Amino acid sequence: MRAVLLLLLVLFSLPALAQTVPQSRDQVRLSFSPLVKSTAPAVVNIYTRKVVQARGSVSPLFNDPFFRQFFGEQFGMGMPQERIQRSLGSGVLVSADGVVVTNLHVISESDEITVVLSDKREFEAKIVGEDPRTDLAVLRIEVKGEKLPYLSMGDSDALEVGDMVMAIGNPFGVGQTVTTGIISALARTTVGVSDFQFFIQTDAAINPGNSGGALVGMDGKLIGINSAIYSKGGGSNGIGFAIPASMVKATLAGILSTGHAVRPWLGAQGQEVTSEIAQSLKLAKPVGVLIASVVENGPAEKAGLKRGDVVISVNGYDVFDTQALRFRIATLGVGETAQLKLIRQGRETTVAVPLIAPPEKPPRDLNEVGGRNPFTGATVANLNPALTEELGIDGAPSGVMILSMKRGSPAHQIGLRPGDIIERVNGAGIALVADLKKAVQTAGKSWQIQIKREGRSLAIQVGG
Repeated sequence: MRAVLLLLLVLFSLPALAQTVPQSRDQVRLSFSPLVKSTAPAVVNIYTRKVVQARGSVSPLFNDPFFRQFFGEQFGMGMPQERIQRSLGSGVLVSADGVVVTNLHVISESDEITVVLSDKREFEAKIVGEDPRTDLAVLRIEVKGEKLPYLSMGDSDALEVGDMVMAIGNPFGVGQTVTTGIISALARTTVGVSDFQFFIQTDAAINPGNSGGALVGMDGKLIGINSAIYSKGGGSNGIGFAIPASMVKATLAGILSTGHAVRPWLGAQGQEVTSEIAQSLKLAKPVGVLIASVVENGPAEKAGLKRGDVVISVNGYDVFDTQALRFRIATLGVGETAQLKLIRQGRETTVAVPLIAPPEKPPRDLNEVGGRNPFTGATVANLNPALTEELGIDGAPSGVMILSMKRGSPAHQIGLRPGDIIERVNGAGIALVADLKKAVQTAGKSWQIQIKREGRSLAIQVGG
């Protein structure tokens, strides 16, 4: 009886099967060619040129260790010589009037930037803006009213693991190259190549020179900027990383409107929920971000966010760690509202946080310290939310920070470093640059300096 039923099922299925059998060779051919034709013209090659100073030896004999042992490392070195350093990468046209997005590390510190279109035309590019925290840069080429092909931004938040993707770039300088693969993972937060780690991982072949190129979805839209690979030998091992289009879009908007990236300020800091923390809070599983501090009068505090809350999603997107929370806030615009779903004392609730630009309060009061004192040669500033955002500093530190210093200056010689926060000078508290100016003018020959470095307080004694 079972055999008869199976036979009847096959017979009744034959007409349906016949309808799906390919009737020609064209029907069985699968090709990415239409997708390539519509997207590749918007991907450009980028060549950079930088003049560096190098010292040349007047004779090969001076490389002999025997001579260098007696006469020193500088013996026999000739006059400084100029050398041209070249590099290459890729970029993506994102508007018809010649705006190009690429990785900052592709064009960093270059003297000349040349953009080469797919039709071999070359243009000198100018930098519109740079964002070290995302490793993105925006360039512009002058096309004199011509409309260039460009890629529209896709929805990187709609991607799923297993989706097919296509990478376009200029690997090893061989010319525009197309590779395909799938999305291997999403929300990679441990890559370590930028401050905002939330990468798309793909197995589409990405090699040196692909940086800044396009990761394209099957709808022909830009879903990411290829940025890094995991490799021990320099070649592709099937693990590549791309900056999601949502971050590219937010960074691009800020740079085009103000010349620099503008990211909203939440006014709260947290830590990842570990298994131990989850157990102590009686959570079902370790997920979310535990709020450790809330800035007084900041957006989060005004919206009702409290220390001890566990944020589990932002605008409907799950948050698994601090990197994910930072990413979700950073991709929103100033003036938008972040809907934070959180767990408070075992119950779920939601708070709406209106996002604002990080304030310049107190004013940073950038100053290079002069005169004759241990801080001479150091450039200092008042820490505020805007400055800490620019520097990528976690938490909400306050006080006076050393931003840079001249090599060989008194500040450099006594061991001060960029990033040090000056806490006290000769017993006087230093809250503002004005306090430091007063302290260096009234001190004598002996100096007791207290600084905070990487979370630790250090004491420095000078003179006396």
